Amino acid sequence: MDIRIKKEMSADYRQIEEPERFPSSYIFQLTKTGIRNPVCTLIRAKDGVCVYRVKSEGKRLILKVFEKEEDTREIQNYLILSELGIPTLPLLGYTENAILLPDVEASDDYRLGVENDMGDPRAARAIAKWYRALHEKGSAYLSGKEISMYDESDVITPENMKLVAEKTGTVGNALWQILRTHYSEIRSRIDSLPRTLTYNDFYRTNLIISKDQKTAFMFDYNLLGKGIAYGDIRNVTGSLSREAAEAFLEEYGDHISGEEKRADAFIAPLVTLFGACSRDSFPSWAEPSLEELKSGGILRHLREWTGLGAAGA
Repeated sequence: MDIRIKKEMSADYRQIEEPERFPSSYIFQLTKTGIRNPVCTLIRAKDGVCVYRVKSEGKRLILKVFEKEEDTREIQNYLILSELGIPTLPLLGYTENAILLPDVEASDDYRLGVENDMGDPRAARAIAKWYRALHEKGSAYLSGKEISMYDESDVITPENMKLVAEKTGTVGNALWQILRTHYSEIRSRIDSLPRTLTYNDFYRTNLIISKDQKTAFMFDYNLLGKGIAYGDIRNVTGSLSREAAEAFLEEYGDHISGEEKRADAFIAPLVTLFGACSRDSFPSWAEPSLEELKSGGILRHLREWTGLGAAGA
């Protein structure tokens, strides 16, 4: 099999590290998906996930290879979304650790998201339709089933929160004592929240939108899992302009309970802090959550949601 490889920088992917050669195992993945005589261009290589643009016999494709077993969950996530009829990129082929997708940049009908989409109410409405379908169909899919999937709230454990307290220098914060004392009750409240499929990774570089802006969907499903719908809504609206966020909410509809909003206000910053504390250096994007912890905001959210930690509780 004749494999040629070159390297390029993409406008939408920051090239952080590059393999020195196209690994023979990747050649095997292409062979198993039926691709012959490809020219492969590196788009991104990061954290054990390599993405290549593939040109073969007049076709333009994308090959995504997962070197870590836990990342192969994205393959199953594509299959689940396809089964549920939720719009995705068509899965042209897959193996045990790779997927083959069409190259959106070669499409006549769709394009990748751009910064201007974050301020465009038309784009926001199209995005809202996709999220509404994901949440409605995802809720039905998970109903009455014990399905093992990624769930952001699973990181809220006594051991993980101890790590956060130590790394942020907040061991004496009142929140940690209440978490230790009432962990079983808090965990039970988290687990009893209604679950649906959640995307968990909204960013414009993960967005595909039709050129007429009537339809849109997300791609890159490594963090897709189960969770509370409001977490997705917060992620999206926090990235949009005020006008676009209002359009998103109007299109999505009023389906979110106050219970979910109050729970998310407590859960989200803890998930953020654990992710930040798992890194070698504390990232700037977690600073607002750290300030919320230090100011007592997260504890206040816990009280508003559960009543725990209030005077006399």
